[in-house]
Amino acid sequence: MKIATGEHCQNKVIFKQLFQANSIDICQIDSARVLGVNENLAILLMAAKFDVMVCPHAGGVGLCEYVQHLSMWDYLACSGTMENRMIEFVDHLHEHFVEPCRIEQGHYMMPTAPGYSIEMVEETLKDYRFPLGKVWREASWRRG
Repeated sequence: MKIATGEHCQNKVIFKQLFQANSIDICQIDSARVLGVNENLAILLMAAKFDVMVCPHAGGVGLCEYVQHLSMWDYLACSGTMENRMIEFVDHLHEHFVEPCRIEQGHYMMPTAPGYSIEMVEETLKDYRFPLGKVWREASWRRG
């Protein structure tokens, strides 16, 4: 049985310790939890060095949009293979992003716009702004 973990890890130091202890089989990096692009890339490089499979964690608001770039970078610049590579996908909340991720035949498609694909739709930002946004003003818990 393989051990998949890492979505709770905050930085490359923790991942390095997991890799050195040979205590992780699948690296589930959470791109929003670690400190930026460079930290994510360092973790992917260490995973390659230690021959640890990578499956970025996705599913929260914008995580699929974030991690598509990590997997593509891993394929193009690090591993050069899709063997033993996977990426989570949850099909919800994409409508809140200007450039939502796209899936075709079970694969993430390369984004067509520059950037990290996480710019949110202006209406979403306005509606969910706390405490004055429409979602908070109309919340059922406030009425009753």
